[in-house]
Amino acid sequence: MSTASSEARAEDPEAFARVVVDSADLRSGPGISYRVISTAQRGETLAIDGRQGTGFWLRVVLPDGRTAYALGDEMQVFAVRPGEPEAPSRPGFFATPPLQGAHAGLAIVGGILDIPIRDGSKRAFGYLEARPSIVIHPTVTLDGFIADALTADGSQILYGGGATINFAPNWAVCPFLGIGAGGIMIRPNSDSFVLQREDLYLARAGGGFLMALRGRILVRFEATNLTLFNAESFKNAQTYSGGFGVYF
Repeated sequence: MSTASSEARAEDPEAFARVVVDSADLRSGPGISYRVISTAQRGETLAIDGRQGTGFWLRVVLPDGRTAYALGDEMQVFAVRPGEPEAPSRPGFFATPPLQGAHAGLAIVGGILDIPIRDGSKRAFGYLEARPSIVIHPTVTLDGFIADALTADGSQILYGGGATINFAPNWAVCPFLGIGAGGIMIRPNSDSFVLQREDLYLARAGGGFLMALRGRILVRFEATNLTLFNAESFKNAQTYSGGFGVYF
């Protein structure tokens, strides 16, 4: 294959579609009987992935990497060459976090719980957490959490709820801060010399970031401080976790 033909192909124009109505429904298939999976507003630009269906339907790529179908009468098709000033771009490996238009989410993360033990020193245990969310606004979610510190010395169950503020819901990497409250149940094995039986209240604060991949998959990293207390005492613990999540 010649260098000239490779360069010519690299400069081939790419097709895009711009919304020319107030709002356009983007569906899971090429027909009005298919489910609406997103809505685009006037002036929004979407990359074209092909043309299929009965009538004039365009297959387009959403900002989060999913494909959808748009009615051609609601779109203006145009072409640009790569590198042109203000040329639209196609979603890459990273995509916009799917917070816009989402109603709920779920994340599963694992990591380390660093917590004081019976002799006053700290010990790190494996940690697994499930975190369901309700999306109030792209910048605010209400979250629940239930977690287990994975240890041979007994069970440590954390539970509760809180809220998260997403500072950049339109960025591929979205920083966030969260606060919450709940409790922890520590149930040692009968032969444990590390843990002691306790039921404590829990206040939680921390932050991290969401890294959005194509297909509405999120990678979540987070560090939190836990204040564990009752009427007689309090102590601080930390979690360091990472995992995957999705909004829908």
